[in-house]
Amino acid sequence: MATYKVKVATGTDLLSGTTDSISLTIVGTQGESHKQLLNHFGRDFATGAVDEYTVQCQQDLGELIIIRLHKERYSFFPKNSWYCNYVQISAPNGHTYHFPAYQWMDGYETLALREATGKTRADDKLPILLEHRQEEIRAKQDFYQWNGYIPGFPILINIKATKFLNSNLRYSFLKTASFFMRLGPMALGLKLRGLVDCERSWKRLKDIKKVFPSNKSVISEYVAEHWAEDSFFGYQYLNGINPGLLRRCTRIPDKFPVTEDMVAPFLGEGTCLQAELEKGNIYLADYRILEGIPTVELNGQKQHHCAPVCLLHFGPEGNMMPIAIQLSQTPGPDCPIFLPSDSEWDWLLAKTWVRYAEFYCHEAISHLLETHLIAEAFCLAMLRQLPMCHPLYKLLVPHTRYTIQINSIGRALLLNEGGLSARAMSLGLEGFAEVMVRALSETTYDSLYLPNDFVERGVQNLPGYYYRDDSLAVWDALERYVTEIITYYYPCDAAVEGDLELQSWVREIFKECLLGRESSGFPTCLRTVPELIRYVTIVIYTCSAKHAAVNTGQLEFTAWMPNFPSSMRNPPIRAKGLTTLETFMDTLPDVKTTCITLLVFWTLSQEPDDKRRLGHFPDIHFVEEVPRRSMETLRQRLAQISHNIRQRNKCLPIPYYYLDPVLIENSISI
Repeated sequence: MATYKVKVATGTDLLSGTTDSISLTIVGTQGESHKQLLNHFGRDFATGAVDEYTVQCQQDLGELIIIRLHKERYSFFPKNSWYCNYVQISAPNGHTYHFPAYQWMDGYETLALREATGKTRADDKLPILLEHRQEEIRAKQDFYQWNGYIPGFPILINIKATKFLNSNLRYSFLKTASFFMRLGPMALGLKLRGLVDCERSWKRLKDIKKVFPSNKSVISEYVAEHWAEDSFFGYQYLNGINPGLLRRCTRIPDKFPVTEDMVAPFLGEGTCLQAELEKGNIYLADYRILEGIPTVELNGQKQHHCAPVCLLHFGPEGNMMPIAIQLSQTPGPDCPIFLPSDSEWDWLLAKTWVRYAEFYCHEAISHLLETHLIAEAFCLAMLRQLPMCHPLYKLLVPHTRYTIQINSIGRALLLNEGGLSARAMSLGLEGFAEVMVRALSETTYDSLYLPNDFVERGVQNLPGYYYRDDSLAVWDALERYVTEIITYYYPCDAAVEGDLELQSWVREIFKECLLGRESSGFPTCLRTVPELIRYVTIVIYTCSAKHAAVNTGQLEFTAWMPNFPSSMRNPPIRAKGLTTLETFMDTLPDVKTTCITLLVFWTLSQEPDDKRRLGHFPDIHFVEEVPRRSMETLRQRLAQISHNIRQRNKCLPIPYYYLDPVLIENSISI
C-alpha cells in the first residue's frame, strides 16, 4: 500500500466554497489510483479552507503527472460552484507535487490538472501528457472564440454581454459588488440635484464644481485652479494622462503655416523659430487622425468637431508652452492661427478645442485601443493557444486577470447604443469607433516597444518628462524579469522556433488583433530568444504599466470638465476677436453631458478592490526555484523604483505618481 497526503485549497473570495461532492483520481507514471471521495465529518471545501486528506493506493504510482477532480451531486443539496486554488500531494518518497487550478467548477464535471512544472510541448514525451495538452487546447478553442464587432476593429471575444462570461473570466464577488456600489451613490446624488437631467449650458465656470467628486486630490484641485494657464496646458503633454503624443518638430509642416513673426514674441530674446527648431526646442501635437469624422446630436443639439494642430516651445525656464494653434488640418482665411497674444477668450477657446481633441486621442486610442483592446487580444490568444502547463501561460496569466470582464463592461458603457459614446460624445458611437479603426491601421510593433517610441518621437532627452523616466524604469525591471524566465525555459533559439504552441499564439495575435496587416511590423513567428523576450515584455508592459499611465489619473485630470471636454456645441472659431465668456460657456458640454461623462470616469477610475500590485503573484503557477527567485527579484526592483519616485515627488510642485509600482496593477481590471 502507498499513502498519499492530499491538501485541497479552496478560494478565499465569497461563495468560493461548495457543498457538492468532490472526488480525486491520481495519475502517475506507474499507475492510476481509484477515484476516491474526499470527505471529512463536517464541512468540506469551505471558502478559504485548506482541507487535508489521505489517499491509499494499492501500489506506488511513480512520478505524479495528472490529477482529476470530480465534482458531483451531494445528497439533497442544490448544485453550487466551487473555486479550487490548488491541490498539493505528498508522495511516499517524500516529494511534494503541486497542481495549480485557480479556476471555477460550475457544474457536475471532471477537471484534469497537470503537475505544475512548466513544460513546452517538446518537453512532454508521455502520450498521456501530449493528449492532455491537446485536449485542453481543443476545449478552450471551442469555448473561447473570436468575434468581429466592427469592420477594421480588433477581433475580440465572442461574448454578447457580461452575463454570458465564463466564471473564470468574471470579477470576484468583492470586485463586482464594489464596482457597482461606486456608481450608484454618485449617480443618485446627481439625479437628486437635478443635474443629470439638465440640458442647459453651465452659467458660470465656478458652477462646474457642483459636480466635482467629494474625494478631491492634490492633482484634481490643481487642475481646477490652473487649467487655463499655458504652462499647465503644456505640462499635460509630458505628465498628464496622454503623455505619448508629443513629437519634436524639425520643420514646420506646410499645412500649418506658422511664420517667424507670429511666434517670435513667445520664444524669448536672442533667438528665432529656425534657431529653436535646430536646437530641438519646438514640439508638435498633431490631431490629423480625427479629421473629417462626422458628429451627432446630443440632447437635441448638433455637436461640432475639429482636428487641430498645436505648436509648442520648450523654454529655458523648463516649461513646455503652446505658441500657435490651428483648428483644422487645412489652412485658409477662415482658419486663423491662434496665438498667446490673441484675446483671452479666443486663446482659451483654441486651447480648449485642443483639449477636446485630446479627449478622443486619449480615450479612443491611448486608453481603450492601445491598452484594453490589445490586451484582450493578447489574453484571448493565450487562452486559445497555450495550455496551463506552458511556461508562457504561467508567465502571462497574472497579467490577464479580469481584463475580459472589464472590457465587456467597457463595451457596454462606451460602444453600445445608449452608452457614453452615444450620449456624451460629439462623435457618437460610429465616430468613436472610427477613431480606433484609423489608429489600429497605423499601429506598429515598433510603437509598442517603449524605448523605441521615445527615440522615434524625438523626446528621449526632454527634461521634466517624468512619465518617460518612470516608464523606462518599470520597463527595465520587467524586461530583466522576462529575460531571466525566458532564458531558463528556452536555452537556445531553436527551442523558440520549435515551440509550435508559442508560434500559434503569436500568429493568432497578428491575424485577429492586427487583422493580418503586414505593414504593422508585428511578427507572425519568433525565431530567437531576444525576439521572444521583446515580445513578452511588450505584452506584460501593455497589460500593466502602460494602462496605469493612461488610466490612473483619469478622474483627476477630467473632473474639471473644461480641461477635457467630450463634446463641443459650437463650430470651431473662424475669426479672431469674437469669443466671449458667454460663447465659451455655450461651446462647452451642457450640464447633462458633463454629468454622464463624469459618472463614467468616476466608476472606471476608482482604486480597485481585489487589486494585485505589479510583481505580486499570490497564485502559485511557477514551482521551480529559478522563476520563483526571479519573481522576488522583480518585487525588490519595483520597490526601489517606488522609493525613487516618492523621493523625487517630494521636490515637485505637481507630483507624478501614476507609474509608481505600488499603484500599478498586474493586469487591466478597471
